[in-house]
Amino acid sequence: MARVAHPGGVIAGYVWDYAEKMELMRYFWDAALALNPEGLERDEGRRFPICRPGPLKDVFEGAGLKDVEVRPIDVSTRFRDFDDYWTPFLGGQFPAPDYAMSLDEEARAALRNRIRAHLPIAADGSIPLIARAWAVRGTR
Repeated sequence: MARVAHPGGVIAGYVWDYAEKMELMRYFWDAALALNPEGLERDEGRRFPICRPGPLKDVFEGAGLKDVEVRPIDVSTRFRDFDDYWTPFLGGQFPAPDYAMSLDEEARAALRNRIRAHLPIAADGSIPLIARAWAVRGTR
């Protein structure tokens, strides 16, 4: 993008903060790794180190962009209940659902129970979480 932008042009993008505040995924992977550290290579927080402010800024500056800024975008999410949170992990696509579905029934139940025990479940049963993205912009 930096190569084809006009001088003075702005390049921008965003990435999900898988390592910390993409809480939907963090609760999943923290529980999965506590039960089975061998799943470490599937955790997006570890697989995508660019999804952090420092490395993201470094990439933009390394491309020759100036005045690079990285800012968080926090989106409040609320799951109706635990099943609303858990069901997407049973789809078998993408790293987390693929991992969940690779487990036998007993291991999947242990994962489900561990996640449920650590989620911030409100009195009404809903689950409020943050989905953070890192927005980055720089000028050519």
